[in-house]
Amino acid sequence: MGEHPERVDQYLSRQIANSSRSKVQGAIASGAVLINGRVLDKPSYKVRGGDLFQITVPRPPPMHAEAEEIPLDIIFEDDALLIINKPAGMVVHPAHGHASGTLVNALLHHIKEFRKTYPSSEPERPGIVHRLDKDTSGLLVVAKTEEAHRNLARQFFNHTAQRTYHAIVWGNFKAPAGRIETLIGRHPRDRKRFAVINEAPLYLKEKEGGGGKIAITDYAVIEEFLGFSLVELRLQTGRTHQIRVHMQHIGHPVFGDVTYGGRTMNVMRQDVPQWKSKIEHLLSEFPRQALHARSLRLQHPTTGELMEWSAPLPADMESVLKEMRKTAVST
Repeated sequence: MGEHPERVDQYLSRQIANSSRSKVQGAIASGAVLINGRVLDKPSYKVRGGDLFQITVPRPPPMHAEAEEIPLDIIFEDDALLIINKPAGMVVHPAHGHASGTLVNALLHHIKEFRKTYPSSEPERPGIVHRLDKDTSGLLVVAKTEEAHRNLARQFFNHTAQRTYHAIVWGNFKAPAGRIETLIGRHPRDRKRFAVINEAPLYLKEKEGGGGKIAITDYAVIEEFLGFSLVELRLQTGRTHQIRVHMQHIGHPVFGDVTYGGRTMNVMRQDVPQWKSKIEHLLSEFPRQALHARSLRLQHPTTGELMEWSAPLPADMESVLKEMRKTAVST
């Protein structure tokens, strides 16, 4: 464990996803943590090599999502599916800390039949086939029947549903297009984040089970500005935080991304102080990652027709681009 042994509450809070030091201390106080077969009673215990921990995690109470009259930007709707243009700031699924105001709450109001179609065993995911992060805007598909849900889930699992994103990222690219192909897994020190575990050409795919999962993102530059680029990104796989992790990995973090390096000035040119000041101001006015699910293409789950939808960039991203276009270096 190194020259300076670590307290057990610090150690376990880093190792357990979605935990905190206070939560670990509470678990220790309640007798829920065993060390080497005996109850651990001191959060100050110093971890030693070879220690074996057993932790009993209580099952959280079931979430009961309530219908709420929340406006939805509906791009398309029929008897089988809904295509929603989700705004930035809206959480998709209810969770502790976000029990209301979510997309699910809005859908339960919009489609009363959700309560009948999707049983109470999984009320927090009525018909939602995939997800977008809270601070990512754009297109999201929702199934209105069990049959449609199975069909759409299969398309996403087989990667036949195509999703294209637009993002404002730091820096300019050497090549106008390319592919990022890595293994992605939990961050080794921060379990709430994800990270590139290893570079992963396709011949390494057989190692997927042991060190992350294959993640492939294609990118193409749309516009370039002084120290920034607008890029189109196409997912070939659908890993959690995939675009954000990949952009950070190649040195082009998504503008505004607090989790993956998008709010630092480390790639900003230092010889343009006025522009640097402008960027600092834009960051202060832009509290999220500049990532938008721009288009969605899939087969209709009932008719089999190939359909495609798109959603324009939201006003906050357009406002950032308006300022950046004043320094455009190419189009």
